Amino acid sequence: MKLLTLEASSVSASVCVTEDDTLLAQSFQNCGLTHSTTLLPMTEHVLQASQLSLDDIDAVAVTVGPGSFTGIRIGVATAKGIADGRNLPCIPVSSLCGNAWNVTLTDRLVCPVMDARRRQLYNALFEIRDGIPVRLTEDRLILLEDLKNQLISHKKSVLLVGDGAQMCYNTFITSEELDVALAPSGARYPAAYGAAMEAVRLYREGKTVSSSQLMPLYLRQPQAVRERLAREKQAHSE
Repeated sequence: MKLLTLEASSVSASVCVTEDDTLLAQSFQNCGLTHSTTLLPMTEHVLQASQLSLDDIDAVAVTVGPGSFTGIRIGVATAKGIADGRNLPCIPVSSLCGNAWNVTLTDRLVCPVMDARRRQLYNALFEIRDGIPVRLTEDRLILLEDLKNQLISHKKSVLLVGDGAQMCYNTFITSEELDVALAPSGARYPAAYGAAMEAVRLYREGKTVSSSQLMPLYLRQPQAVRERLAREKQAHSE
């Protein structure tokens, strides 16, 4: 199976082409450019580098959340547009699970964290079994202090990945009860290849959707929606 995978849930963005478990080409950027200007050029680049066209692709995978509302929308919209024109199956992937695939050689507890602001994090916990991330929790929105206390209760060494890893490390390292380490910088940020490996597993289990069924998965409402609802609530109470 030849798979095109897009990752745009974080500050970085990435696209890759894989054939089964083999990475053919990957493009990654973390230089602050808007994902809407980078995803399609990166897609063209990895296809050209793989000597493939979209007609050769069997399925499209994309991280659908949690993470940046804007990034997720752009990634999902791009994947839908590519898949819809060729009636390709789509594979929605958790951005946190895709990030955990970056560090499958560790025996530590893998803790992907994405900064959700206001001392909140998008997070899930995984352990690596036979080179595969296995969930210990669902994707969730959690307070920084609550995550710290939960990690202490696991009584295991912890490896942090994700765009919130440095922030968490700076907080957690002061605790004598918690053995915590940062993933190397090259493995810290979400990348398309990690999402692709999870997508291959899901594809083999038949967990695909049509382009019309592909939707973002937010763990909370976008800020603009929250502010609108707050204004409406205040107006009704006056």
